[in-house]
Amino acid sequence: MTSTPLKIAIRGAGITGLWQALTLARRGHQVILAERSAEPFADACSPYAGAMLAPRCEEESAEAIIRELGERGIALWKETYPGLVAQGSLVVAPARDRSLLDRFERMTEGAGRLDAAALAELEPGLAPRFGTALYYAGEAHLNPNAALAFLLGEVQAAGVGVQFGMETIPQGADLIVDCRGLAAKDGLPTLRGVRGERIVVRAPEIDIQRPVRLLHPRFPLYLVPWGDGLYMVGATAIEREDGGPATLRSALELLSAAYVLDPAFGEAEILALGAGVRPAFSDNRPRIIPLNGYIYVNGLYRHGFLLAPVMAELVADYLETGATNPEVFVADPAQR
Repeated sequence: MTSTPLKIAIRGAGITGLWQALTLARRGHQVILAERSAEPFADACSPYAGAMLAPRCEEESAEAIIRELGERGIALWKETYPGLVAQGSLVVAPARDRSLLDRFERMTEGAGRLDAAALAELEPGLAPRFGTALYYAGEAHLNPNAALAFLLGEVQAAGVGVQFGMETIPQGADLIVDCRGLAAKDGLPTLRGVRGERIVVRAPEIDIQRPVRLLHPRFPLYLVPWGDGLYMVGATAIEREDGGPATLRSALELLSAAYVLDPAFGEAEILALGAGVRPAFSDNRPRIIPLNGYIYVNGLYRHGFLLAPVMAELVADYLETGATNPEVFVADPAQR
């Protein structure tokens, strides 16, 4: 490929576009980041993310490539973002659903099985209701809104020209990197949207320090602590492409599951209730699709915060050496 710095235009300033811009700028390229919304993150699905960096937990339903890329993604976050909380994550289930926990343990690697005493040492508030848990020590989490604001500042400090309210493709670039998510469906015919709903609550009387997945046959849930008594409650994955308000059914299911996790959530204040649409291909695997002077980076599904750093690294390496990861790079937008 080339060792000469390129003039690169990046379309889309969500989590994927921000990491692309930062990585390529730090590699010495001249970068412009163009975003169609007039305000930062107004049209992005990134603010609706759980932002759990949990590659081991994802093994339960995702292919091995997600774990492989995700572990590198956590390392890149640790190198870049001081707000990362790397205290691991927990998976629990009510006693009547203990078989779900056993299955989850079989489907994943790297878990430590905690008894009630060990769980009480990590999360005292959970121990009275759950006599055992799976602990994935190498996982992490972050507050997506704080992380997005931090990355935008780092991108600007790296000399990237950030242009909001820009619909058209910037002119004069040697290369365009398209990170628009579902908005890129015009060029990616197999891309689909997966709607994810989440609730943000304030519950200062609850003290949970780590992300927790609650296994349930009907209402699985994950809870992510954002600090200062704030918690993100989420789990839905609905095959719909509209980003309208969250449904009553989803709100009831999420809040009911949160109450099962800790009845004190019954007194929590609801601060935000919304939905974002995540871009995905049929196999829920990410794609880097290089064309003539154009590269699509898309299909990160619900793994956007986990995979965005390593996808940016893969693109940068490809531009410098021509190296490709066959699990991620495809040559045709019509390929799944």
